[in-house]
Amino acid sequence: MNSSASSSAGEAYRLMQAGQLDDALLVAERAVAGARVCLPAHGLLATVLLRLGRAEDAERVIAGAAQLAPGVADAYDALAFVSMALGRHERANALYRRATELSPQDPRFWYNLACSERSLGRLIEAEAACDRAIAIDATQYPSYLLRSELRVQSPDANHIGELEQQLARSDTEHRALVFLGYALAFRWFASAAGTRRARLAYDVETDERKLLRIAEVYPRESVVGSRAATSPAQAGTDSSRYIFVVGLPRSGTTLVERILTGLPGVRSNGETDNFSRALLAAARGPGDVFQRAAAADPHTVAADYARFANPGSPAERIIEKLPLNYLYLGAIHRALPEARILLVRRSPLDSCFAMYRTLFAAGYPFSYDLKELGRYYAAYEQLMNHWRQVLGSRLHEIIYEELVREPQRVGAAIAKSCGLTWSEAAIDIQKNRSASLTASAAQVRRPIYGSSSGRWRHYRAHLGELIATLRAKAVSLPP
Repeated sequence: MNSSASSSAGEAYRLMQAGQLDDALLVAERAVAGARVCLPAHGLLATVLLRLGRAEDAERVIAGAAQLAPGVADAYDALAFVSMALGRHERANALYRRATELSPQDPRFWYNLACSERSLGRLIEAEAACDRAIAIDATQYPSYLLRSELRVQSPDANHIGELEQQLARSDTEHRALVFLGYALAFRWFASAAGTRRARLAYDVETDERKLLRIAEVYPRESVVGSRAATSPAQAGTDSSRYIFVVGLPRSGTTLVERILTGLPGVRSNGETDNFSRALLAAARGPGDVFQRAAAADPHTVAADYARFANPGSPAERIIEKLPLNYLYLGAIHRALPEARILLVRRSPLDSCFAMYRTLFAAGYPFSYDLKELGRYYAAYEQLMNHWRQVLGSRLHEIIYEELVREPQRVGAAIAKSCGLTWSEAAIDIQKNRSASLTASAAQVRRPIYGSSSGRWRHYRAHLGELIATLRAKAVSLPP
């Protein structure tokens, strides 16, 4: 890329990050004008188009760039990233592989390829890519953690010695303590959680107030019946096509998604911010952000959401599986009154322990401290009680423990609530070949299992602060 094109790409990225998408588009188009080789700026242009809701145009940019003369590895890495956002996971995999071929000594590209292989269920290939990244650079710490999640570790086949040897080094840095710690047993990941928490500027009290505020600005009368005078057809959006699967992370939302995508005509957008983007773009006027969001025109929100969601075939039902959509259930129902909302609930201590055990790429800052985790869970449950009262039967609740114990019965009930024809084959989630980008990406390649229920009991002695906090907040717990 020449200096002028590189400068334009840098400016386009800055504008995109600032939310000035129309300006970013003009600059990004200038960065690739007349290009004869595949450039990183092609991926940037496709990203801007996707954020503008122009998925078909983004697709054309990627397809065209891939036909140009070979460029640098970063160009294909960028195209792969956008391809994943477009749901073109096999193409993304091929592009990530192309990056490793062009720059085989760069561990970044092997790690990205490993993530892609895992998303497609190719776990042996993912482990091999992790090994390549680590062999190139022993400080490629995310690769150690990813590798540890690809299969059930056994006494005869594990990487414990290697991980402990890395942690024992006197110059162990923050990133090593976090990523390596989460790949090991409780004392290590508890220490890693503390290390992670120490680097976060977070106050759980702020989140507690936010969740209370959401309930205040969405009383029942403002949610139910707010669009009674206008049918979905009049509004121009067929909201019956959409299924929102919500719940705390690690509560079983991915399992529900895998069962539903095992039924004909159902696909998932994965964990996108499509709805919140549409809502916040329409949130204008006086008051705080919560008041503005609650006053947003529901038809505008619905139209923008449909544009971002890239509906595809009219016959398709589309899943949105971002856990944090639990914050927006009132707004979702106002804008998309015929959308199905599925709330997955897991036993409080299993739910909290599963979050505490996970290193999230972003979000969920409350999950790295046991007391803060307990406080957030209590505030979350209070908001869910509000949505239960507001939405009533419009909210279909799924108990995780019942789902893994009786998947056929509970799965059939989920399908019925979504207006879908049930097939018992849907519970064979290990046969579902669609991509998964969540923390459960490796787990969903196995048959449904219930062995994680009650896992918190093995760590009861370490969870005293969490248990005490939940009890003090009147959260019902098992004996």
